[in-house]
Amino acid sequence: MSPKVRRQGFCGVNPLRPSKHCSGERALVEYPGGLVKAAMQSSERFTPLVVLELVSDTKEEAISWLLHRIRDKQHNGGAELMVEQLGHGEAAEEKQNPNLFLIGTSLQRLLSGAEDLGLFKEFNDGSMRGFTNANKQNFKNFHGDGDGFLSMAECQYIIKHELETLRAKDETHIPGYTQAKLYPGKSIIRRLLSKGIMVQMFPLHETEELKRLSFSWFKKIKLSVQPLDEIRHYFGEGQALYFGFLEYFTFALIPMALIGVPYYLFDWENYDKYVIFAVFNLIWCTIILELWKRFSATLAYRWGTLSRKKAFEEPRPGFHGVLGFNPVTGREEPLYPNVKRQLRVFCVSVPFVLLCLYLSLYVMMIYFQMEGWALSFHDEEPTFWTGILVFIPSIIYAVVIEILNLIYRYAAEFLTEWENHRLESSYQNHLVLKVLVFNFFNCFASLFYIAFVMQDMVLLRQSLATLLITSQILNQFMEAFLPYWLQRRRNKKLIRKVKRQQTLTDKELPLEQQVRLEADMSTYLGTFDDYLELFLLYGYVSLFSCVYPLAAVLVVLNNFTEVYSDAFKMCCVFKRPFSDPAANIGVWQLAFEAMSVIAVVTNCSLIGMSPQVKAYFPESEMQLILWTVAIEHGILALKFILTFLIPDVPKPIQIQLAKLEFESLEALKKKRAKQKG
Repeated sequence: MSPKVRRQGFCGVNPLRPSKHCSGERALVEYPGGLVKAAMQSSERFTPLVVLELVSDTKEEAISWLLHRIRDKQHNGGAELMVEQLGHGEAAEEKQNPNLFLIGTSLQRLLSGAEDLGLFKEFNDGSMRGFTNANKQNFKNFHGDGDGFLSMAECQYIIKHELETLRAKDETHIPGYTQAKLYPGKSIIRRLLSKGIMVQMFPLHETEELKRLSFSWFKKIKLSVQPLDEIRHYFGEGQALYFGFLEYFTFALIPMALIGVPYYLFDWENYDKYVIFAVFNLIWCTIILELWKRFSATLAYRWGTLSRKKAFEEPRPGFHGVLGFNPVTGREEPLYPNVKRQLRVFCVSVPFVLLCLYLSLYVMMIYFQMEGWALSFHDEEPTFWTGILVFIPSIIYAVVIEILNLIYRYAAEFLTEWENHRLESSYQNHLVLKVLVFNFFNCFASLFYIAFVMQDMVLLRQSLATLLITSQILNQFMEAFLPYWLQRRRNKKLIRKVKRQQTLTDKELPLEQQVRLEADMSTYLGTFDDYLELFLLYGYVSLFSCVYPLAAVLVVLNNFTEVYSDAFKMCCVFKRPFSDPAANIGVWQLAFEAMSVIAVVTNCSLIGMSPQVKAYFPESEMQLILWTVAIEHGILALKFILTFLIPDVPKPIQIQLAKLEFESLEALKKKRAKQKG
């Protein structure tokens, strides 16, 4: 026998439509073991969208104060949201944390928050405009009271924004915690996080919608594009843009893969004949990033983030300093001298990064010694087993590279946190720079050494193939199989607990158990590692694939499985992340463009080293070098010219944006004229 009230987005299929089970009275769910109270016992109807978890021993006065501030009216400085504590049920264990709170709000409050945030929605004329309550009936898909107008991801993002902008008024500290100082204008949620009082805050999954998305996305293998609009609707623009870039990168590799296969089959033994493939690399890496910017702009415009104003950044939760006044906001907040931060960066972080690069170089030289030993052993007594032994140093080195990257990542995060950056964007930029420099050097230094110092194209091909294949196998294991196995273990434990209380069909869980299951899931840490993996794969393909034509084929196969493994993790392994209203892939665009510049230099150098080109300069090596450098500079100049000639935003979208700006100026003129009249 199954429960009479099943979880569908917790209350109702539509996240904005309260069901009868979330009414003003105490909602009851009937199970075979008796009646168990549902979590929501509010005097108003609402559907829980976000979960806020405090530590289990949080003091009662702090909880009461926080709930009051969340529920209080906006004009009193509150968030004006609805919040209730998650019920424990009859058979709850003592070890369970009682301090989980479900947060939602009314439809009108969400629409008001959408206007405050400046969300762009599609207008009746097809253009994208900032939403306003006064003009809401003129927006496409706004029917009746607006039920279904906002996606669940947008609703949860609005609630997150309202909670994060909940500020202290005249409180000097969090009640019950004298060490947790507050001052007027300080974000309460950020203080709770930095002091360890709040464990986490995460948006809830919507079961039925997640099932539909999973089925169309990864539960059936198909050779078709991903449902990017559905991904954006459920997870937000940031995640949708990552999967859009992953798909675009995969399709962009297909021409190179199609050329690489016959090149591998018919001309493989002639290692020196790679000039044509290198020329194709030059054109390919120059064009695809420019076309991506246009495709990205099209997606961002359709999703309403292209022309959206960037929100004012608040200080990071971990930022600390001497209390002072921010000249921009006029609010009291910690201030930290920029000189001190720069001293930490240049006197500690930079030397540490250089030391890590030296250690990476030392490991690389050990690898070459092992490689030389294996080759000499094979040359002395060539057998099947010594032939396999030749590949062992490269495999070990590939594993060591992944381990070093992982260790360095933790060190880079610690250092960047210690540098005490005020804004999250500054923190991310410094972290990305540190990680990219080390990963680039650690992954590609040996290939550059083999190509331009040893000038051994056979060894370069072997090393590239081994590094690429080994890193892909390790990444698939770490990113897909390991999280899947760990999550299955956690799920089975919780399901066994629930089955002691009632019989479940289709593994559907009651509200409380489902919330606790999601709270126990791994936290999604963003797209950083995913973009980093694509960055390194792009490097393997664009830098040296001319000597190993199957590199593009291997990356296409990797990306194909990456789509399914990443989709599975997003839907089944990780907590649902909050929406990130991104307009592009951010600093990663610059990283890929920098790699494409290095690819031009690398491929021109490889072309200059080829015997076919050297044959044209039999007597003057200096003349060959000058010609190679001149051609490389010419291609770089052409690359930068194309950057200016190919507009980042397609012409139709430029026209729409210009129209919107013109109409805004006209409306402002009319408003001023009316005020004067």
